[in-house]
Amino acid sequence: MDKGKAVMGSGRRWAVDFTDNSTSHSSRDIPDPPGFTRASQEQDDSAVSKQKKDAEANWKSQKAWEVAQAPFKNLFMMAFMMWMAGSTVHLFSIGITFSALLQPVNALRTVGKVFEPYKDNKVDLLGPKLVFIALNLVGLGFGVWKLNTLGLLPTHVSDWVSSLPPPQEVEYSGGGIPLS
Repeated sequence: MDKGKAVMGSGRRWAVDFTDNSTSHSSRDIPDPPGFTRASQEQDDSAVSKQKKDAEANWKSQKAWEVAQAPFKNLFMMAFMMWMAGSTVHLFSIGITFSALLQPVNALRTVGKVFEPYKDNKVDLLGPKLVFIALNLVGLGFGVWKLNTLGLLPTHVSDWVSSLPPPQEVEYSGGGIPLS
């Protein structure tokens, strides 16, 4: 190859052509050294790729379990915040309570998206999804319990008095004038 000349009309000044146009033997024509076979190398490559796939599946499974147990840490923080908010109805306690209700609801709506990166034929996501759902339902239960302690849930009969029919009169009493 001449210095400074373009190779095969590519227009590049410093290009090198690596194509083998010679009539000499190629590397496929050279016999393998003793003790080496190409078939064993291909089998080793398939074993290595299988090990990599198994390692990746184990990693995905481990990460899925970590994501499933993440709401557990949130439960203690939210319970502590609700305890610190007290049992009187004011802006802070209502905000904490509705936050405790909305976080699990949003997490339950996005269960599929949360576990999407860990989806694989070799990874069973049913267990982690069930744990994730159960922990979020416990968080939702904490929020409902806090609503009840604040008195914002209609759980007593007196909360429903307006919807009850008036009681039927059992007796009737009249004044001091005889009715005849």
